Amino acid sequence: MDGSLFYWVCWCFWTYLTFLLNKQNPYRLKLSALILSLIILENNHFTLAGFDLYTGGLFLLFVSYAFTYGEKRKTIAYFFICSFIVSIAYVTFHLFEIFDPVWVIFNKDWMMGILICYLSILLQKGLKGRILMVASGTMQGEFFYAYILRKFDFSYSIGSLTYLDAFAITSILLVGWSCLENAGIYFENNFALNQKSKQKSS
Repeated sequence: MDGSLFYWVCWCFWTYLTFLLNKQNPYRLKLSALILSLIILENNHFTLAGFDLYTGGLFLLFVSYAFTYGEKRKTIAYFFICSFIVSIAYVTFHLFEIFDPVWVIFNKDWMMGILICYLSILLQKGLKGRILMVASGTMQGEFFYAYILRKFDFSYSIGSLTYLDAFAITSILLVGWSCLENAGIYFENNFALNQKSKQKSS
């Protein structure tokens, strides 16, 4: 069922932010509100210039642009270059899926999620920048892909639940990778502290 993974991931994130995350965290309320807004908006859609647009995907694109707006010019320029690379990868994956589906050896959403996750890890350092880049890059890719399909008289819904499922998979992978990165730093720091305390005691 389209959207089931998206709902599951969103509610898990929202539960963590609301009940488990430290209440002093400055991002807690903002992220909770963004996730709830995304859940509310995701199933609404309208037609514009012959394209079927879902408000959930458009909301993600707007949020990614809004968060990037206050950065320095060089940062914004680099962000849009990276998101364009993600867009090209996103469209290329979908086109290969249509014209040469044999190479899709397991679930396409997981394959694309792994690909986009790998690209974002290479292009951005922090979790925030990676997720924002994925949101903007994949949604821009949705527009490019819909435009290409329109040339062949195929209809395509931009930002639908199918897209949000793929975005949810990528988000899970990025959060998991970020936890591994932070765990490595945590253990490295603690190990160094333990070694220093042992040396002092001896």
